[in-house]
Amino acid sequence: MVNEIDSESLSKRLQEGESLLLVDIRTPAEIAQGMIPDSLQLPMHLIPIRMSELPKDKDVVLYCRSGARSYQACAYMMQQGYGRVLNLRGGIIAWARHGYPIEAPSA
Repeated sequence: MVNEIDSESLSKRLQEGESLLLVDIRTPAEIAQGMIPDSLQLPMHLIPIRMSELPKDKDVVLYCRSGARSYQACAYMMQQGYGRVLNLRGGIIAWARHGYPIEAPSA
């Protein structure tokens, strides 16, 4: 069972200055359309080879466009021993629908 977080809860935790790592697992073409501020860009296909760069001692929130791919990625990471991964329910679509900030990726 994958743990999920909704946009409202995520926004609140970020505003409270909680130490979370946001990871955008979409393709570079998708990310070019905008991303949640301060997100790490890690396309889904690179997770198996770059997963060791992600901390196990703090919450890691994965997101994609709609929440489907990030759900799969969370399930995979949990199988690899990551207990603190969260899927952003509804993905960046839900985040944007709530009017939360989206920024252009830094080059």
